[in-house]
Amino acid sequence: QVQLVESGGGLVQAGGSLRLSCAASGRTFSSYDMGWFRQPPGKEREFVAAIKWSGRVTLYADSVKGRFTITRDNAKTTGYLQMNSLKPEDTAVYYCAAGPRFGSLPTMYDYWGQGTQVTVSS
Repeated sequence: QVQLVESGGGLVQAGGSLRLSCAASGRTFSSYDMGWFRQPPGKEREFVAAIKWSGRVTLYADSVKGRFTITRDNAKTTGYLQMNSLKPEDTAVYYCAAGPRFGSLPTMYDYWGQGTQVTVSS
């Protein structure tokens, strides 16, 4: 069982940066792949980025490639999403997720955080 808690969201101007954190409880975190998803207002949840349990393989949505970086620190059981060059269309609730499979589909992940709001003003 893994519990996830996101933090680091907030209001930022376009072009700014934020770093989201995902703190995990449970010693099994290091064996799970991790992902970040987001849900813009009035839209479906969408994939943002994923990282394998080792931290050596990452995957990004085209919309964030080159601007966002996903990392993890298994010793601290925490994952991160560094978001640079933010755009108004990045406004969403951001969720971290963990599970035994690596990929871009929400169904691949068994554990989810409660979400953190990111708002980018123009």
